[in-house]
Amino acid sequence: MSDGASDTEYGGFRGVFADQRRNAPRRSRGGLSRFRFVSQENDSARLTHPADQRAFRLWFTFLAESQYHLPPARRAKDVIDCAALLRFAYRETLRKHDAAWLKTIDLPALPALPPIDAAVNPGTRLFRTGAGTYGQFADARTLRQWNAAFVSRRLADARPGDLLFFEQVGQRMPFHAMIYLGKSEFTRGPEAWIVYHTGPVEGRPGEMRRLSREELLAHPQPRWRPLEANPVFLGLYRWRILSAAP
Repeated sequence: MSDGASDTEYGGFRGVFADQRRNAPRRSRGGLSRFRFVSQENDSARLTHPADQRAFRLWFTFLAESQYHLPPARRAKDVIDCAALLRFAYRETLRKHDAAWLKTIDLPALPALPPIDAAVNPGTRLFRTGAGTYGQFADARTLRQWNAAFVSRRLADARPGDLLFFEQVGQRMPFHAMIYLGKSEFTRGPEAWIVYHTGPVEGRPGEMRRLSREELLAHPQPRWRPLEANPVFLGLYRWRILSAAP
């Protein structure tokens, strides 16, 4: 079910940084008003400017997919399951992306992606964990309930950076999440991709996987197909940071 690309080489990074120049238009820095912190008692931060929303999607999908292409020994140590992948990509997307940041993350070079002009590191209040509570950790269920907004149960409505949630009833950890990438920043072609971490499987640590949209829709285990007729597919969700203000 993989796309055949090796996940033990840096091959996926060849040319990616040069190709990304097309995504880095020159535009004015500043504009911190684009990033609005709603009262922490009510909700999380919002990115209100379309350019910042687009930049968020580019960084989030790039960082998530990078974990698939990096050799296992060089991946983020905290990415051990599906929710950890979401937390990692979200957290690193909101950081200031400069030479100092590059030293903290194992990438061959600084990607040529547009900046999130209004990016502010929320610190320890990164994810909403309940009514009026925030923290740096949130499992898949919490990410869905408090940090993402329902879009639909149709994969055709997905945009890059959107999240797919499943509830596999009967499992010890029933909630699972995947990231819709759209077109890859690493491999050429018209295919739309989905990336995720399996989490521990039968005592093994699990692995990063990347499937095309068509592969996932035809998954050999029907319970993993993102179809309206699949009762365990909870639907397509979008980060609240990209949602309109309440």
